[in-house]
Amino acid sequence: MEEEPLLTGSINRDSGDYGSHDNGEHYQHEESPGSRRLSYSVTDDSYPVYEDADADLYIQQAVVFIEDAIQYRSINHRVDSGSLRLYRWYYSKICQWGLGFTIAVVLGLAFIETPSSLTYTSDIRFKPKPWEPPCGLTEGIEIVCLCIFILDVTVKSYLIGWEEFRMNKWLIGYIVVIAASVIDWMLSISMMCSESLRVRRLIRPFFLLQNSSLMKKTLKCIKRTLPEIASVILLLALHICLFTMIGMLIFAKSDDPKKNGEWETYFKNLPKALSSLLVLLTTANNPDVMIPAYSLNRGYSIFFILFSVFGTYLLMNLMTAIIYNQFRGYLLMSVQTSIIRRRLGIRAAFEVLCCPGRGHTSTQSEGHVERVAVNMFLQVMDRVHMKSYCRQAIIKAAQQFPDGFINGEAFQRLFNELDKDFMKEHPPKPEYSSPVLRHIQNIYSHFYITVLGNVVALANVICICTVLVLNSEKSGSEKNNFYMEILNCIFILYYLIEMLLKIVAFGWRGYLSYRNNIFDGFLTVLLLAIQIAIFITYRIPYEDVDPVPRHVMALWEMVRLVNMLIVFRFLRIIPEIKLMAVVASTLVDLVKNLRAFAGILLVVYYMFAVLGIWLFQGAINPPSNMSLISNASIENKTDGPFSMDCGTFEQLEYWPNNFDDFASSLVLLYNIMVVNNWHVFTDAYTRYTTEWSLVYFVAWWLTSSVMWVNLFVALILENFTYKWDRSNALSVEDVERIAYQSTVQLIFREHVQEPTEEELLAQLQQHPHLHLSW
Repeated sequence: MEEEPLLTGSINRDSGDYGSHDNGEHYQHEESPGSRRLSYSVTDDSYPVYEDADADLYIQQAVVFIEDAIQYRSINHRVDSGSLRLYRWYYSKICQWGLGFTIAVVLGLAFIETPSSLTYTSDIRFKPKPWEPPCGLTEGIEIVCLCIFILDVTVKSYLIGWEEFRMNKWLIGYIVVIAASVIDWMLSISMMCSESLRVRRLIRPFFLLQNSSLMKKTLKCIKRTLPEIASVILLLALHICLFTMIGMLIFAKSDDPKKNGEWETYFKNLPKALSSLLVLLTTANNPDVMIPAYSLNRGYSIFFILFSVFGTYLLMNLMTAIIYNQFRGYLLMSVQTSIIRRRLGIRAAFEVLCCPGRGHTSTQSEGHVERVAVNMFLQVMDRVHMKSYCRQAIIKAAQQFPDGFINGEAFQRLFNELDKDFMKEHPPKPEYSSPVLRHIQNIYSHFYITVLGNVVALANVICICTVLVLNSEKSGSEKNNFYMEILNCIFILYYLIEMLLKIVAFGWRGYLSYRNNIFDGFLTVLLLAIQIAIFITYRIPYEDVDPVPRHVMALWEMVRLVNMLIVFRFLRIIPEIKLMAVVASTLVDLVKNLRAFAGILLVVYYMFAVLGIWLFQGAINPPSNMSLISNASIENKTDGPFSMDCGTFEQLEYWPNNFDDFASSLVLLYNIMVVNNWHVFTDAYTRYTTEWSLVYFVAWWLTSSVMWVNLFVALILENFTYKWDRSNALSVEDVERIAYQSTVQLIFREHVQEPTEEELLAQLQQHPHLHLSW
């Protein structure tokens, strides 16, 4: 439900979604100051609710509007008491998690359905016959999921009402996709699950898209960015075609067979020349593509260098710049509407709370002043679901009003706390009467102890590296673990003493208030437990330990586990270096805040994988006599599509990369997205199927490697720039204390234009179920 027209100029109500509609006319206060009233509609009709008739309803409406503002949701939904209870239940964590789990289940069916991915390997030479689910198992799970989706769309449609529903393209599409899935499911059941094509598998990702507002925003931004991307792709195509024609003229067939290496391998015909230069654009076949010509004359290298400079380094990087610039602009527009939704929700909460007789004061002398009583506002905040530290900050600010009333402007300012960083305050250090404990506290609360701990951790890692180098060519039974165990015991003892003394210095609560202390403490306890298990099992320190594994884990395996944990513990240095701390926090934020981008990428992967199975399942089969292929000379070729030329699919033994099941299809698509050796796959499938298969692989390369990777780079740049700018004036300790809320909305917050009072009132006037009049 995320069509986002801005509150500037005329806004068309039939844009397809609800939540941001404006007819462009500013609402004027035409009635007398004391004539304001509130009414709401259960259906299309409305009836008045005067002053003190239903105070609890006003509070309930304000609570929902504030929660909508926090989550950037549309407020254009039913506002009667029963609908509000249903609305809050629908957006509760348990319902949303349940809906998300249902979507994950229906998408995960692709791994179980025929062709099943339930085998230990995808190598077609050794792949056993997979377990196929009996008819009705996956279909039964799927119909339950479809029933949940039907319930979901029914509740959504009821809550927003018919007028909003018929303008919402996503909900209409939701119903169409569910109907198509049910029809296809019925066909599967009628055919006893023997159908070869399940159309509903291709449209399942729609369930993921429609459930995420931010994902729909991102998709809309991508759609608007496509024309600019298409113009650069057209320029790239022109570049490739031009150099293809020049290449075919330069490397034409010669009368001397010895000079035909370049022509025979890369420029024999137009499709081969085009594909060769397309692969060169990604550098995957560089310098192989120019070696035959370069061997004859070094001047031929100029052709290939010019092609790479203009194509790879200029046009491809220009595309990155265009995608970054255009996508950023459209995402900014989308974020602007999200901020407007927040302001609109807060303003709607204010309007329903300042009704006559409920904290609203209106006199002729005051000129229609609207205010909300602080005690009523506190009742609302007690019911709102939000982060505790934001609630506490807002309540504290509200209690500062001396006259006990909040006006509209101040009401909006209260919720600016939602955009602020939360600074974690560490508990005070314990006070000791003992001089010894005070001395320990002074020493182990000093910064130099942290530096010493990092130096010790580095020394431990260096010792492990030294032992690994010395034992790199020894097997597990040949390694002498005695000295490694002694070193580990010494370092783990130091870590334990450091942890205990820090607990004495800071106290339990103070120690656990630092994230790096939690990290250190957890690994120290784990290392200590494993070391005790080694003592009990192998009676270390005795040098003559039987290397034959007679226990659950061999000694070398346990020592290796300890060493891996020690190396992992060395990551404690990250929070101590400001740049590393910012980079690490950026990575964490990418995981948390770019879920919409990752979700759309998952949708694209899913759809291309299903298409790949439809087009290429079983296309590649290993030869019946693999020993002949393995023993064949690299210069010789076998009959048919099988080739043992160096660098081919068969010679590189890429047999696990196929479209025979959903899991292997995803891995193959990822390998092509990385672009290294992607021409090997295209060559194999053109030989085993038809040359038209190249269209599928080029489409995937353009979608994944060209567009998605560049979008990902753009979003990483935005996220890191935002974090770095905000942390530039902070110390390392502040970076560790601060809990950034670097959502996509906050990244662009400084560039967003705030809506005016008239625009917000005009939006509220258009609410289909809440009728405010003055």
